[in-house]
Amino acid sequence: MLKVSINTCLGQFCLDCAFDVPKTGVTAIFGRSGSGKTSLINHIAGLRSAEAGLIQLHGRELYNSETGIYLPPEKRNIGYVFQEPRLFPHYSVRENLLYGVRNKSDSELFQLIIQLLAIETLLDRRPTTLSGGEKQRVAIGRALLTEPDLLLMDEPLASLDLPRKKELLPYLSRLSKEFEIPILYVTHSLDEIIQLADHMILLDQGKITQSGKVEKIWGCEEMRPWLEGDSRSSLLTGEVKQHHKEYPMTSIVLDANTSLWMPKLDLSPGQQVRLRIRANDVSLTRKMPESSSIRNILPGRISSMKIDANQQIEVNLKLGDNQLWSHITAWAKDDLALQEDDQVFVQIKGISLTKDDWIDL
Repeated sequence: MLKVSINTCLGQFCLDCAFDVPKTGVTAIFGRSGSGKTSLINHIAGLRSAEAGLIQLHGRELYNSETGIYLPPEKRNIGYVFQEPRLFPHYSVRENLLYGVRNKSDSELFQLIIQLLAIETLLDRRPTTLSGGEKQRVAIGRALLTEPDLLLMDEPLASLDLPRKKELLPYLSRLSKEFEIPILYVTHSLDEIIQLADHMILLDQGKITQSGKVEKIWGCEEMRPWLEGDSRSSLLTGEVKQHHKEYPMTSIVLDANTSLWMPKLDLSPGQQVRLRIRANDVSLTRKMPESSSIRNILPGRISSMKIDANQQIEVNLKLGDNQLWSHITAWAKDDLALQEDDQVFVQIKGISLTKDDWIDL
């Protein structure tokens, strides 16, 4: 586990953070530009020194202002993947991978990494002949070959165009499942968080405003600037229950009393999935329809209602053990006479859940 407590100022900007990171999985650090995301991981890496605080990794103190402990970066056993790959142009890919980690070219770890990142065919090439995505895969491989206790990733996809980002994301997903180390992942991308992160830290002006599981933070008030109006959505985690015998549909169990039908997934029963449900795809009704084309009609309770910037109504719902957002018009709210704590039926079109709205965990 990583324990961090930092209090330091640089000019007018102050970083005041305290948090824990689980032993495994991806923790996304998210926030506006200038909120202190990169500064935070640079302090953890030892590239900057805080005025006061404590940084502890698996019980080993890397920094303690009270006792004067300050391990330099090379003593912290932390891997760091920057926005730019920072490869040596005069070295081959193999030489870049093995820089600083001699005698590992025949190791099981080396073979695992080059296969995981699909860079076997690149080993004898120079960085100048690689695409942006290929360079970043090599940089990730180099960081992993140091066998770090923690991996820091500072917007590793930021400099890539959309096709290259889509190319690299599956490798990052495999990486988080294969290596049982904590990963701190700085990003501006909500899509990257959905696909990669298990936990999330929301940073604003050097302070943590929210932290916890991604599904919880996704629906919090502090995420409103990024998820307002048509962008509002919910993240839910479930398990594949069954595939319909006649139709190409899959049932996902969200909790003991709640399940959803969606277009068929090529997954086996028991596999975990994360779903994104857009608020615009969720409608409400007072009574259970006698017949409807909508496959998902579930009982829910209104937790809260707010007017958004477009004078539409954002409805926060309790759906079993889960939180769900619905986006309706003020007209619909008044026509149904909806109020907080009302019991309603929540309608979600099965076909609204597309291939871009789920990932397997």
